[in-house]
Amino acid sequence: MQTLPKYQRGLTFISLCILLAILGFFVFLILKIGPIYLDHNKVKNALSALEKDPAFPSMTEYQIRNSLDKRFNIGYVDFIAPEDVKVSKSNDYIKVEIEYEVVKPMAYNLSVLVDFHDEIETGGSGGI
Repeated sequence: MQTLPKYQRGLTFISLCILLAILGFFVFLILKIGPIYLDHNKVKNALSALEKDPAFPSMTEYQIRNSLDKRFNIGYVDFIAPEDVKVSKSNDYIKVEIEYEVVKPMAYNLSVLVDFHDEIETGGSGGI
């Protein structure tokens, strides 16, 4: 007795394997790229903590860099080089920029590049 197609339901083994492969690919991406964004969150937290510091508007460039360095050490942020941090200061205006890239190998010769740019400002109009 043959079954009619309208009574057949469900996934075949091949379609189940394809769905699992697609799901596995996205889980792989999340596991590889997720930690990059978690580390970036530490950088954003350090910048926001610096901005909330009442002494921030009167800090020198050295004090700002030192404060960020201490916050990065506490958060185990070791992927930011000193040249990635730019401090612009004039009169009562301060701007701190952090711009960096993270390259993470995915598989074989395939890598992912993530580019970040964060900044905080305080005081003045910013006309440097």
